Amino acid sequence: MDNRRVKMDSHTNLLQLEEHMYHLVDVETPNVFRNLFPYDEVPKIAFNDRIVPHHMPEEIWITDTTFRDGQQSRAPYTTEQIVTLFDYFHKLGGPNGKIRQSEFFLYSKKDRDAVYKCMERGYKFPEVTSWIRASKKDFELVKDLGMKETGILVSCSDYHIFYKMKMSRKQAMEHYLSVIKECLETGVSPRCHLEDITRADIYGYVIPFCLELMKLMEEYQIPIKVRCCDTMGYGVNYAGAVIPRSVQGIIYGIMTHAGVPSELIEWHGHNDFYKAVSNSTTAWLYGAAGVNCSLFGIGERTGNTPIEAMVFEYAQLRGTLDGMDTTVITEMADYYQREIGYHIPSRTPFVGQNFNVTRAGIHADGLLKNEEIYNIFDTEKFLNRPVLVAVSNTSGQAGIAHWMNTYYRLPEEKRLSKDTPLVEMVKTWVDKEYEDGRVTVITDNELIKVIDDCCKKLNFVLV
Repeated sequence: MDNRRVKMDSHTNLLQLEEHMYHLVDVETPNVFRNLFPYDEVPKIAFNDRIVPHHMPEEIWITDTTFRDGQQSRAPYTTEQIVTLFDYFHKLGGPNGKIRQSEFFLYSKKDRDAVYKCMERGYKFPEVTSWIRASKKDFELVKDLGMKETGILVSCSDYHIFYKMKMSRKQAMEHYLSVIKECLETGVSPRCHLEDITRADIYGYVIPFCLELMKLMEEYQIPIKVRCCDTMGYGVNYAGAVIPRSVQGIIYGIMTHAGVPSELIEWHGHNDFYKAVSNSTTAWLYGAAGVNCSLFGIGERTGNTPIEAMVFEYAQLRGTLDGMDTTVITEMADYYQREIGYHIPSRTPFVGQNFNVTRAGIHADGLLKNEEIYNIFDTEKFLNRPVLVAVSNTSGQAGIAHWMNTYYRLPEEKRLSKDTPLVEMVKTWVDKEYEDGRVTVITDNELIKVIDDCCKKLNFVLV
């Protein structure tokens, strides 16, 4: 009882007595939560209805792993491609640096060349950080490059500690802490990647480990970040779900019981169960200042949390973009497809070819009257992408008129109604295509040619 901390709660302005002292539980056999993760069944989401409070930090931000986790799942980027994308991140993050950091590998000469060139840009944000092996040699490389921070792998589930590392929890913790001390001795701030945290013993290992990190931070007076890595995408954001799957439970425990401040907590999500975005948002809501993302969600297996998604999550939560330039998202998508040759799935939110395209005739009629009816926001303003209607057998004259008005960017005084002779003539051609057995959507190039032919026949000047 005497050793439990008494501290002032800044929110309630009341003294609080720490409920428990969390010490390492050094088990003899691994706890792999077989009740929640039976390998021959679908994982289970259990509840105990323990609710933790919202704790949105005063400031939140995005960090980038496009050149680290994102690059693990694809062919390596060229140095030129990395630098170009880095420039885009700087522009996207805006003057307030909402894209706070970007992490890089340092293994190859190409990786290091890219780091040098990005650092030569002289940007305050994104700050260039690294991801290294836990070795003294790599720490010195980080220091020689002038980096202030580096990521270090500190896997925390018994799956990794017992099965992969062949250690006990005590051995793993002692190994990690010795490596982190080496990093601190070089004057570099460690960012501890708690891999597989959603299958870890939160109170028996993770919190005791984080408590030791905070002791080291106090001793060395160098910040130590904690990145909560949902490596397998098992995290859930449901109120009352049990740890280790509860995102808010993990963040609350690390913040409240281990004493890690919000500005030193990051969430790194994967999308194996389609929850990367919602889990990242939940981490913000419950106390993590940073969410770690990759461009278009490209990353290991099903990918990471997409940066572009969290840009718009930020705006919805804060009521402002805080200087972020969202039109850059479209520029990045165009560059990625044109120069890198990656095909972005057409229905991908914000960047897919069809994300703001509607096909149903009744929807097109509504769009023609007022685009707010079927468009999520002013996509032309925020993404330089006017809402479009794909022309097919269900588009109707309203859909064709809307396509022409939008594609040709016709001014208000020249906009076409669905009863315009030009629209009727194009509709006749479209109908015949489908009467003859066509089943695919009319392409833009086909429409342009048909419209040009119809304009000549009608002696009509469209633009």
